[in-house]
Amino acid sequence: MNLEQMRRLLGAEHGLSVISLARRDGTISTSVVNAGLIEHPVNGTTTVAFAVRGESYKRRRLSVDPRANVTVRVGWEWQAVEGTADLIGPLDPPPSASIDVPALLRDIFRAAGGAHDDWDEYDRVMAAEQRTAVFVTPARVYGNAGT
Repeated sequence: MNLEQMRRLLGAEHGLSVISLARRDGTISTSVVNAGLIEHPVNGTTTVAFAVRGESYKRRRLSVDPRANVTVRVGWEWQAVEGTADLIGPLDPPPSASIDVPALLRDIFRAAGGAHDDWDEYDRVMAAEQRTAVFVTPARVYGNAGT
């Protein structure tokens, strides 16, 4: 799938994106995240990734139903990615012991346009919040960006 328009829009908005999930009753839950494009740490597929707090509704919902839509907009241009999410974090252990969760969270932060002066402090806060890395593997990409 071509994610170049998504990459361009994410870069213009510092990764500011809208994530939409299906609730148990079929209604939609929406919130804002900072996302970036990053390779999935297990299969190497380019994904839309972001981090969520361990106790967040998003993490709990995605662990039950991994379907997600991530949309980014800049002005009147927008692009959406629909797909399934994989979770890796303290409450969602990685499939391999070789996966470094703090490094994944740093990579996602950088991919979303973030920078930090003290990565040790960043790691400490992420651990205290039980932050989980979310990787949405695209099944469908659509929007009006680049048209």
